[in-house]
Amino acid sequence: MSEKTADDIIKLIKDEKIEFVDVRFCDVPGIMQHFTIPASACDHSVFTDGLAFDGSSIRGFQSIHESDMYLLPDPDTAIIDPFREAKTLNLNFFVHDPFTREPYSRDPRNVARKAENYLISTGIADTAYFGPEAEFYIFDSVSFDSRINGSFYEVDAISGWWNTGVATEADGSPTAATRSGPRAGTSRWRQTTSTSICATRC
Repeated sequence: MSEKTADDIIKLIKDEKIEFVDVRFCDVPGIMQHFTIPASACDHSVFTDGLAFDGSSIRGFQSIHESDMYLLPDPDTAIIDPFREAKTLNLNFFVHDPFTREPYSRDPRNVARKAENYLISTGIADTAYFGPEAEFYIFDSVSFDSRINGSFYEVDAISGWWNTGVATEADGSPTAATRSGPRAGTSRWRQTTSTSICATRC
């Protein structure tokens, strides 16, 4: 690991003419939260005193009467965002309690860091790798309705296993593909998995 320092990040901001710093941290369900600050506001105080934020606005964090929290950056995560129109540095932060100054127990990044330190201290391993499992569905059509006397939803994709009996593809060409059946579950006790579908109105 490179172990970058605050000086490295401040120098990077200056050398690369960074305009904004995207402050990123993780909530309890694992969703990345963020807010953006001007690059000029990212000085040494950010690395020593942190950035304050309202913990009551984040799912699973704090109640309104004890909502003050602060963030400390992890310099090793700094990366220039290739997709922003204005030059932006993305930087992940650890969540801390402002009174005890201790890492916040519900911060997933702190939990992962503690797990890694435990592996090292016990001699089980010297490195831990954590990564997301990307899952998504692509549908050809989604329909739903909710009325006073009933509701329904229906999704369809020509590649779905329920379309093994169709004669033509979506474009009208003959069906030539074999479709896989429902995937088996990872539990030896429950060998099928239920389908979880979320349809978002755009």
